[in-house]
Amino acid sequence: MGEVVEVKLSPVQPSGPPVVSVPPFQLHSPSMTRSPLIGGVPKSPLTSRILTPLASPMKKAIASMQGFLEEVGHLTKLDPQDAWLPITESRDGNAYYSAFHSLSSGIGVQALVLPLAFTTLGWIWGILCLSLAFGWQLYTLWLLIQLHESASGTRYSRYLRLSMAAFGEKLGKLLALFPTMYLSGGTCVTLVIIGGGTMKIFFQIVCDSNCNVNPLTTIEWYIVFTCSAVILAQLPNLNSIAGISLIGSISAVTYCTVIWVVSVTKDRPHGVSYDPVKPTSDVARLCGILNALGIIAFAFRGHNLVLEIQGTMPSSAKHPSRKPMWSGVKFAYLIIAMSLFPLAVGGYWAYGNLIKEDGMFAALYNYHGHDTSRIILGLTSLLIVINSLTSFQIYAMPAFDNLEFRYISSRNQPCPWWLRSGFRAFFGCLVFFIAVALPFLPSLAGLIGGVALPVTFAYPCFMWIQIKQPQKYSVIWYLNWGLGCMGMVLSVLLVTGAVWSIVTMGIEIHFFKPK
Repeated sequence: MGEVVEVKLSPVQPSGPPVVSVPPFQLHSPSMTRSPLIGGVPKSPLTSRILTPLASPMKKAIASMQGFLEEVGHLTKLDPQDAWLPITESRDGNAYYSAFHSLSSGIGVQALVLPLAFTTLGWIWGILCLSLAFGWQLYTLWLLIQLHESASGTRYSRYLRLSMAAFGEKLGKLLALFPTMYLSGGTCVTLVIIGGGTMKIFFQIVCDSNCNVNPLTTIEWYIVFTCSAVILAQLPNLNSIAGISLIGSISAVTYCTVIWVVSVTKDRPHGVSYDPVKPTSDVARLCGILNALGIIAFAFRGHNLVLEIQGTMPSSAKHPSRKPMWSGVKFAYLIIAMSLFPLAVGGYWAYGNLIKEDGMFAALYNYHGHDTSRIILGLTSLLIVINSLTSFQIYAMPAFDNLEFRYISSRNQPCPWWLRSGFRAFFGCLVFFIAVALPFLPSLAGLIGGVALPVTFAYPCFMWIQIKQPQKYSVIWYLNWGLGCMGMVLSVLLVTGAVWSIVTMGIEIHFFKPK
């Protein structure tokens, strides 16, 4: 009647441990490709009991955490001692901090002497050289930002360490140690001189003839400035002074703009001339041109801090630090260009060959002090003081870092707070002493620019060739070799020309007698 359905039963398979599949997203994780859980089912009974459906969420969490840690560590192989040093103590930086620090280190009182270069170069060559220098240093900035993180996962958070990695330990130290420390220490000395002198001018503008208080001497103003800078220097690390750098950046952009706008809107002084200064000989003419190029190079110092700024940022395979760093640098140098070019061109138009080594603010004070509001003059001088104090912090940071590195290398422990404060007070006393002993240092802008030029224009090109090893005779290979060699030759010529100008033309040298 009904059909008989025949059912065939397959043999019963021996029971075994259940196979737990891996979630699809973990199969593409770098950490899971090296995990022992993927090679098959473990034979251990204990492992068999762990690999149950109930344990899957735990295994998933562990695998995800392992992948995350490996991803983060892919580009952040750090020296444990870096967590004890002020530059890399905090790695919470971002593109905004990058912009603040780059602005603070890239624009400042050195920009006020840019019109002096035009007195030798003239209009066309002055603008051309300034534009070429700006583009050149922006390119080498990009090179340093790319070189900060190596393919092996090492981060070079200091210019000296990148130089040692590129050229070898001994040659790298020989090439980079003196220029970078010279830039940091020499800039801080210059800031004490300019900041203390401007404090004196600010007091004179505010008090005028109505004050019965005996004014301080120049050395005493240096002391006031140094003490203020040392107090600010007690902030622990580079990230902690981001707000200070923001204030310094705003003050620098403001006083640069105020100075050139007021200078251009006022009547030009009697006797303004735009004819290049006629030298007594061809050698003197060549040395004058080289000294002018040194002044332009000095205006673009700050490369010795790029790697340090980038070292304050977190980095991972998906989010390398070079992206926010480059974003911040592009914004900062757009603002720098909008400040430096009008200041150089407008300042030369307003004063011509009347501009002196003292710079634009001294020219404004000397030629337009009588017909300019005291509020504007006082505000400008106050902004210069604020910018000098804030720039001191970021330029002194490599020196603080180096002093503490000596301590932790010998003791293998972090520097206590009281010793850190002592180091910074010692550095402040040292730069104060040099400022009093060599008050004519700002007059050596051409020489300082020549010494610092390889750090900005030459070394990054050679570092790229040594580390990245581009294909021979390619465009990038020719470009970096050409710019690097040109930078080294130009540095030698600038130093030679600056020394020759000092010897032949002379400068007012007065040891331990600041004006």
